[in-house]
Amino acid sequence: AKAVVHIDTSTIMTPLLEGLSVKSNPDEELSVMTRMLLSRENLLAVMRETDLDHGINSEEEKQALVLRMRQSINVSSTSSKSYRAPADIYEISYESSSAELAYKVVAALLSNLIENTLGSTRTDTIMAEQFLDEQIHEYEKQLAAAEGRMAEFKKKNVGFMPDEKGDFFARIRQAQQEIDETRSALTQARQRYSLLRKQLSGETPMLGGSNDKLRSYREQLVDLLTEYTAEHPDVQALQSKIADLEAGGPGGALGQPGQVTEYNPVYQELKVQESQARIEVGRLQIQLGEKQKILEQLQQSIDVIPQVEADLAKLNRDYEITRERYKSLVERRESARLAQSVDQSSNAINFRVIDAPVVPFTPSGPNRPLLLAGAMLLALGAGFGWCLIRFLLYPTFVDYKQLRKMVDLPVLGAVSLQIGPEKRRGRRLHLATFLMALVLVFGAFGGVLFYQQQGSAQIRTLIAGISK
Repeated sequence: AKAVVHIDTSTIMTPLLEGLSVKSNPDEELSVMTRMLLSRENLLAVMRETDLDHGINSEEEKQALVLRMRQSINVSSTSSKSYRAPADIYEISYESSSAELAYKVVAALLSNLIENTLGSTRTDTIMAEQFLDEQIHEYEKQLAAAEGRMAEFKKKNVGFMPDEKGDFFARIRQAQQEIDETRSALTQARQRYSLLRKQLSGETPMLGGSNDKLRSYREQLVDLLTEYTAEHPDVQALQSKIADLEAGGPGGALGQPGQVTEYNPVYQELKVQESQARIEVGRLQIQLGEKQKILEQLQQSIDVIPQVEADLAKLNRDYEITRERYKSLVERRESARLAQSVDQSSNAINFRVIDAPVVPFTPSGPNRPLLLAGAMLLALGAGFGWCLIRFLLYPTFVDYKQLRKMVDLPVLGAVSLQIGPEKRRGRRLHLATFLMALVLVFGAFGGVLFYQQQGSAQIRTLIAGISK
């Protein structure tokens, strides 16, 4: 009995899921499964399914039966490579003296091949997913513990943690550089302030004539406007006094007629710049003091911060390693789940049974025409051999030459046999009998060749009836 199955390992899902799921090699899995088909455990399972192990009591008999089955089972493949993917046609056959037993064995082998091939990938995927779940759960605990240690360390070392400026020595270099830059800017601001004061001392606030009181009020107004806006109460009060003096009101005397007074624009501009320069000097002095305090604090922590940074680097290193492994395990678990979903929706290995196993109606061997011809030749050879043996046991002289050679004497002559009519009829009868027997033999041989299948079926029926 035999079964022919087409095993297709090509699927459209393979290029679509490239890099997204676990990639398996179905050709290797199929090669392993075909080898496992003839393994001892699988053959023992087939023996139990087909009741071949009945009457076997010892391990020696069981092992001998396994070896006989392995020799009788034939698994062959015919590769048919296409332009897309390989596809294989497998033939599983088994020889036995019983047609029913041959069918059962081939059916069991085909069923085991399909079930084991389809079930192995899914079982491996489920086991891999379970293992990944366990590892992810373990790394979640480690990650939570690492995050807790990190948070506790940061709370314990507040003020000593490195920032975006870098580590401890980088922060010291940065602080020293900022102090140098601030000092340079402060020196430039002081020089500018001193220069503006000198220029301001050479200018007068007012142009033209005016009384001293009005000039004094106007100078005060210029100073106030450099610090406050026009809505400030002091500025408005001073502007009111200046207006009274200019109008000749109760606030003061009128200016002398013919005198024209106005503000000096150069003085006003220099006054504004001098005020801004003074403010800039004060701001830079404050910044310089703050940066010097920061540098002093860093220098005082020279024995603490490096150790804190080293401990933080170790914590970060352990945390990053645990986090990367956790992310990698999560990605692998998603790939395994996707692979399992693909296996459930579409198989990477498709089986198509071309010829299902059936109970054979005719035996596969031996070659009956050849066997009958051999038996015929053997029978004829046996007949001729028997004649030859009799001739050798009881020799006769055919002619006088043979007699002369045998007795080594001169032969004077030979007398022919004279056969009478009765003897001649007897010889003809013998020859006719021989020819008739020869015709009957070859006729029987031809009849057996022609009716061999029907005769074999009748003999099998007879044997089955006797065995029952």
